[in-house]
Amino acid sequence: MATTREDGLVKALGLIDSTTLVMGSMIGSGVFIVAADISRQVQSPGLMIMTWLVTAALTLIAALSYGELAAAMPHAGGQYVYLREAFGPLYGFLYGWTLFMVIQTGTIAAVAVAFAKYTGVFVPWISAQNYLVGSGRIALTTQQLLAIAIIVVLSALNTRGIRTGAAVQNTFTFAKIAALAGLIGCGFLVGRNPQAVASNFTDYWRNANWTFESVRLVGVAMVGSLFSSDAWNNVTFTAGEVRNPRRNLPLSLALGVLIVSTLYILANLTYLNVLTFPEIQHAAEDRVATAAAARMFGPVAVQLMAAAIMISTFGCANGLILSGARVYYAMAKDKLFFRRAGDLNPQTHAPNFSLLTQCIWAVLLCLSGSYNDLLDYVIFAVLLFYILTIAGLFVLRRTRPDMERPYKAFGYPILPAAYMLAAGLIEIFLLIYKPNFTWPGLIIVLLGVPVYFIWGRRTA
Repeated sequence: MATTREDGLVKALGLIDSTTLVMGSMIGSGVFIVAADISRQVQSPGLMIMTWLVTAALTLIAALSYGELAAAMPHAGGQYVYLREAFGPLYGFLYGWTLFMVIQTGTIAAVAVAFAKYTGVFVPWISAQNYLVGSGRIALTTQQLLAIAIIVVLSALNTRGIRTGAAVQNTFTFAKIAALAGLIGCGFLVGRNPQAVASNFTDYWRNANWTFESVRLVGVAMVGSLFSSDAWNNVTFTAGEVRNPRRNLPLSLALGVLIVSTLYILANLTYLNVLTFPEIQHAAEDRVATAAAARMFGPVAVQLMAAAIMISTFGCANGLILSGARVYYAMAKDKLFFRRAGDLNPQTHAPNFSLLTQCIWAVLLCLSGSYNDLLDYVIFAVLLFYILTIAGLFVLRRTRPDMERPYKAFGYPILPAAYMLAAGLIEIFLLIYKPNFTWPGLIIVLLGVPVYFIWGRRTA
C-alpha cells in the first residue's frame, strides 16, 4: 500500500519494483556488443570470462556495501546523500554535477540513440545518414529525432508519478530478461557449435601468462563490462519512494546485481558456445549477440536481436530517467540545483521540473552528437565516485557510530576495502594506458568545484 511522506514523495515501490529498477537500469545494449572489444583486448576466451567474473564480483561487493548506506539513509538522492553526509556538501555536489552533465544524461542520450538505431532495422527511414536539417555534426537526422522523441515521451510518462514509471519499468525489465534468457537458453540447448567449442575451450587460457600483464589486460578491458554493469546504484536515488526501505533497498541491490551479473556471464559463455573466438572478435559492428543468433536462426536473427535490444534500451532509458531526476530534486532541496527542481507536482508527487531539466540536457546531448565522446570518459568518473562512496562507509562508521544501521555491509571491512583497492588499481591502469579517456573525465569532475562555489554565492 502506497503512503505519502511528509516531504510529498509517495512510497510506492515494493521489493519487485526496486529490483526491476536495478536490473532494468543495468541492462541496456552493452551485453550484446562489448564482448567483441573485450575479446580483442584480452586475446583469450578464459580472460574474456575472467573480465566478466571480476566485474560481477566487484559490482556485487559495491552493491552490498551500498546496502548499508541505503538502509541507514533511505532518502531521495541516494549516493548524492551518502557523499554529502560522509565528506560534506562539495563532494555530494561534484557527484550530482557529474551525474547531470555526463553520467546520467549522456547515458540516457546514448541508450535512446541505440533504440533508434535498432528501430532502423525495421524502418530504414530511421538512419544516422538520413538528414532532416543540416549535415555533419550540426544536423538533425531521423535517428536523432526518434531518440529525442523517446526521451521526451518517457520523461512525460514519469511526470505522471512513480507508479506509472514503475509500471513501465517492470514491463520492459521482465521482457528484456526473458529475451536475454531466451538467447542464453537457445545458445546452450540448440546452438552448440562443435567447432566453436573446440576452438574456445581446448585452449581456454591462451595468451594468459598469469603475470602482471594479464592483470593489466583484464583491468583495462573491464571498461566495457563495467559500463555494461553500471547504473545498479540508481535504485538508491529513489530511496524516498521505497516501501520498507531498510529491508527492500539492500535486498533489491543484492538480488538485482546478482541476477544481472549471472545473466551476463552466461551470455558470454553462450557466445563462446556458438561462435569461434575470431568470430567474436570480428563480429560486424561488434554485434556479437546478433552474430550468435544468426548462427542459430539464420537471417531472421537480425530482426530478433534488434527487437530484443529495442526492448532492452527502452526499459533502460526509462529507469535512468525515473531515477536521475530524484538526485537533482535532492540537490535542489540543498540549494545546489535550480530551486524549482525541488518542487513536486501536487497531484502526481513527481519532480516534474527536475525531469524537464534532465530531459532538455539529454536532448541537447543527442543533438550535439557528443554523448559518445562523453561516455568514453564516464567510467573513470563513475569508479572514482564508487570508491569515494565506499570510503564514506568507513568514515561514517567512525564519525557516526550511533547511526541506526538495519543492515551492515557484508564482509566489512575486508570486502569493501578489497573493492577500493581493486577499483583503485583499475583507475591507475586507465590513467596510464587510456589517458585520452580518463583525464577528460577527471577534468569534468573538477570543473564542478568552481561551479559549486559560484552557486553557493548565488544562493547565499
